Amino acid sequence: MKRDKIADLAAFVAVAEEKSFTRAAARLAMSQSALSQIVRRLEEDVGLRLLSRTTRSVAPTEVGKQLLDSLAPLFKDIDASVAGLAQYRDKPVGTFRITTVEHAAKVFLLPRLASLLSEYPDIKVEIVTEYGLADVVSDQYDAGVRLGEEVHKDMIAVPISPEVPMAVVGALEYFSRYPKPKNPKQLVDHRCLVLSLPSHGAVNEWRFTRRGKNSSIRVNGPLTFNTIDLIKDAAVSGMGLAYLPLDQVQENLDAGLLSRVLDTWMQPLPAYHLYYPNRRHSSPAFRLIVDALKHR
Repeated sequence: MKRDKIADLAAFVAVAEEKSFTRAAARLAMSQSALSQIVRRLEEDVGLRLLSRTTRSVAPTEVGKQLLDSLAPLFKDIDASVAGLAQYRDKPVGTFRITTVEHAAKVFLLPRLASLLSEYPDIKVEIVTEYGLADVVSDQYDAGVRLGEEVHKDMIAVPISPEVPMAVVGALEYFSRYPKPKNPKQLVDHRCLVLSLPSHGAVNEWRFTRRGKNSSIRVNGPLTFNTIDLIKDAAVSGMGLAYLPLDQVQENLDAGLLSRVLDTWMQPLPAYHLYYPNRRHSSPAFRLIVDALKHR
């Protein structure tokens, strides 16, 4: 049904319920003459008289009464549904889907959302961890979290972290079998533990810097994972070298389970950003989430 036909039917319902063009016109905020034309046009379209008119009163015909009985509950449901949206405008409430990578979720999202969700129990957040670069619009997410360089330029991007220090680590048992690399090029002779990145079509590259010059090394190894937790476990087990956020391996380094190499070559990753499409009329709940995650 065309949109203007729905508007015509809504106008008929108003006149039939009010039994007055004057009162219906005031209810719909339009002139009586315009309202009269709408009802006349509707009657011409259906080929039936829907309202009986005299100089003193207006009432639905038998056919008009049947149409009114069918339409009035539908328009009341529509009005109630629209009115129900006010809760999202007036108070923090709703469910929000965020696509992110596991490191950002663990280190930045969970700690910052904990107090927010405790204070606002009507806010719910669904966190989906994945390494593919999601399209938040087509994939029906409210927002995403990725490294700043990966965010499309047409998105609003809010930094939620500082730069991410990285480390190349291996277990002492591994280094008992393989010499420690002295520069990144020697990684080709090592068994590296690889993180799969679907959005890149292959695996991630390990980033390094020396005297202000950045470089990337594409490594190979016996195991490929889509989770950094398994990479860390494999590294601790002596199965190969791992390239991981420093905060994820610091405890293992302190315990002597892992050892760092290539420290002077390490380059931090760019900060994580929360990204989302333009939200001119964003809800109070979404604004609270953005504020809670923002890096300070």
